Order: sequence, then structure tokens, then C-alpha cells
Amino acid sequence: MDAQLKKGFLEYCVLAALRENDSYGYKIVKDVSQYIEISESTLYPILKRLENSGYVTTHSTEHNGRLRKYYHITNEGKKHLQEFLETKKDVDKIYKFVKGEIINEQN
Repeated sequence: MDAQLKKGFLEYCVLAALRENDSYGYKIVKDVSQYIEISESTLYPILKRLENSGYVTTHSTEHNGRLRKYYHITNEGKKHLQEFLETKKDVDKIYKFVKGEIINEQN
């Protein structure tokens, strides 16, 4: 997948990974990697950006004697993810145009 296109989807994939349960970095990479390639070095800047935007919060919990940082999607993050999902119609339209399925469509 093209790097620019992939970059646009990664943020939403990370939010989707947090939609049901809080999670930590390694598990997020594992969950998201089933659908789109991501590494921990790519993940952490995305998580920081999402946190700065108010889409995720963090908390630490002890696990096997060490603190593990967990990420939690906020209501704003859920709203941001839903807004992305609502663009599916527009994305489908672009995809069809690029594929050559839409010719001179009038609105």
C-alpha cells in the first residue's frame, strides 16, 4: 500500500483497536497488523498525536512487576472514528472513479 494512503488509515485503525477495550502498545501493533502493516516505531508517534488531540488518554497499571501504559479512546476519539466511517460513501466514490467505474456522473 502506498505510504501516504497507509498513513491516513493508521490513525483510524489505532482508534478502532481501542474502541472496545483499553490496550497497550505491543497489543495494538499486534491487533492492527492483522489489517495493515504497523511497527511500534510508527505507533507511538500516532498515539502521541491522538493523545494531544484529545482522542485518547493514558493510564499505567502494574503488570508482572512493571508499569504498563494503557491507552483509552475518549468520547472525542469515538466521535472522530465515527466521522471517518461516515466518509465511506465518499471514499467508495473516489475508488470507483479511479477504477474507471464512474464516468460523467452528475449530482
